[in-house]
Amino acid sequence: MDTVGFIGLGRMGQPMAANLAREGFTVRSFDLNGTGNCRSLAEAARSAEVLITMLPDGAAVREAALEALPSLPPGAIVIDMSSSDPAGTRALGTALEARGVLMVDAPVSGAVAKAKDGTLSIMVGGTAAALDRVRPVLAAMGKEIFHVGPLGAGHAVKALNNYIGAAGTLAGFEALLIGRAFGLDPKLMLEAINASTGRNSATDRKIPQQVLTGAFASGFKMGLMTKDVGIAAELARGLGLEMPFLKETLKMWREAQKKLSAAADHTEIYKYQQALAKPRSSAARRKPAPSRGAGAPRSSSRRKRRRST
Repeated sequence: MDTVGFIGLGRMGQPMAANLAREGFTVRSFDLNGTGNCRSLAEAARSAEVLITMLPDGAAVREAALEALPSLPPGAIVIDMSSSDPAGTRALGTALEARGVLMVDAPVSGAVAKAKDGTLSIMVGGTAAALDRVRPVLAAMGKEIFHVGPLGAGHAVKALNNYIGAAGTLAGFEALLIGRAFGLDPKLMLEAINASTGRNSATDRKIPQQVLTGAFASGFKMGLMTKDVGIAAELARGLGLEMPFLKETLKMWREAQKKLSAAADHTEIYKYQQALAKPRSSAARRKPAPSRGAGAPRSSSRRKRRRST
């Protein structure tokens, strides 16, 4: 497979397409923003043995794939490397297969830095035979390739991975806010946590690289994180599963997006959490309630009743 069509040259897509070209593939690229070496999506798809989509959501992927379909040769494979809804992916796969085109979903993890150096983690859904055919293409963009199940499984794993990342980000940022309020040195606190069981991507990378530096430039937008958590929530809902923590996580991200913007870097949710964490005024603070085991003073009415018996 020497000719690859590439649709979507955003912050992730552009370096991924560049890595394919660097590895010797003929890349025919197009983006609605005017970048790419082709003037239209149909031109990028023409004669492409593989068509890669790296777009904002599943609706955009479906539109692009169906528009490209008349230009694709029989036996071509569409690889959706976006974060899309698993159910929509399976429906699109059925539509493409009816026209002699296969589909693989292969979303990625690793953000812009790993997209640039070609070390993305890739979660693949599809048949083993289809993966074998496109593995050299994926290997040009990623270091680790995981076959996680049939078509749609890659997008399901990606959504669940980002839900865990989103929840861990909230917890890590709250821990930072509490530690700072208590007077802890954030760097010393992180050293201890990152050598312990609380370590996650927020404590290991996001806090030291984005929050403490004030950069807030991870390259992954808040709108995309919120979308992915929403996909995980919809997946659970469709399966009839009640997931209260997932619901609360999604609610938090949606509320933060309203206060900031979908275009904000996702690490900027720290600013939203910081605003929520402002201490109450001294007049509003309450003394902690006594524990259940603590003895409560007897009321005067109770003492009077006892004297009357």
